[in-house]
Amino acid sequence: MESPRTPFNRPFIVGKELHYIAQAVQAGHLAGDGSFSDRCHRWMEERFGAQKVLLTHSCTGALELAALLSDVGPGDEVVMPSYTFVSTANAFALRGATVRFVDIRPDTLNLDENKLEEAIGERTRVIVPVHYAGVACEMDAILEIARSRNLMVVEDAAQGVNATYRGRYLGTLGQLGAYSFHETKNFISGEGGAIVINDEELVQRAEVLREKGTNRSAFLRGQVDKYTWIDVGSSYLPSELVAAFLYAQLENADTITEKRWQIYNRYAEALRPLEEEGRVQLPHVPEGCVHNAHMFYVVLPNAAERNDLITHLREHGILSLFHYVPLHTSPMGLRLGYAEGDLPVTEDLAARVVRLPCYFELETPEQDRVIDQVTAFVRGTSA
Repeated sequence: MESPRTPFNRPFIVGKELHYIAQAVQAGHLAGDGSFSDRCHRWMEERFGAQKVLLTHSCTGALELAALLSDVGPGDEVVMPSYTFVSTANAFALRGATVRFVDIRPDTLNLDENKLEEAIGERTRVIVPVHYAGVACEMDAILEIARSRNLMVVEDAAQGVNATYRGRYLGTLGQLGAYSFHETKNFISGEGGAIVINDEELVQRAEVLREKGTNRSAFLRGQVDKYTWIDVGSSYLPSELVAAFLYAQLENADTITEKRWQIYNRYAEALRPLEEEGRVQLPHVPEGCVHNAHMFYVVLPNAAERNDLITHLREHGILSLFHYVPLHTSPMGLRLGYAEGDLPVTEDLAARVVRLPCYFELETPEQDRVIDQVTAFVRGTSA
């Protein structure tokens, strides 16, 4: 009999999501920045200790707002890892800036802070660390380099909501941060994101850019008697339906995180023998970092075994995925002048990563099937 399908991800309801959506409808305000948006903003500001948090329609939107706030343009350079989602680069490329890629660490798959300075030039204006899998980059070193060069730091914390680095929440360490609430993330709203503003001087302009370049936010607070176009901008607000769903998730953040840790720890404990035998590499969490169990992955010895494992799991009703195609080897990256071989660690690891199902409603029997099939495949091919 064919095994039941185990998806890579499954969106979930954990609390009052549908009740809050109904409340938003009944309140008669479905456009952005209603009461549920305000509640989400306050929750994140208080929980994470952020200067200001503003919801956006996506993490892509949050990154684009950050790029606008950084004032980069043609002739400027922005440094980031190649092993990231395309939005990280697009946000700055849309402003005309040149993206410069840095290789990653072999243990965390995060930007290698030891290779950062060699990528910085006279035209560099921004560093964009990406907290892969909810594990923090080495932010002390990155922030020190940024301070010494007078550079802005924009954290791509799409995967890092509710994770910490030395006691501080990801997204709050640089001048700006970006969160994702996409349905594949820990806390979800279907599509959704937030920009975290940690520099008080950027708060007012962030509100303006987010509201189509107008001072509508100030108008709604009664600070001006009318609003008008005062800067560039676009429409980055999510609707109240999105905010209502998200607020119910945030209310249950500890419950969600605890369940994800249980799933992560079960994977780690069960698959640790394979790592000890030298057959796979498991995620690494450096000292001082508290991850959020955003994902669990294994790194196979080579690309062929990675692809074969994905096929093997699919044949047994389990959907697993590889992750990013390195941006520097993409068609756009090649147009920027990069070539295969430029970032060897990135290229090597990107070809060997397999992400396993990891979502709130993944039950123990389903997870045990994944563990059993991974173990059977790895021991069968690597013996």
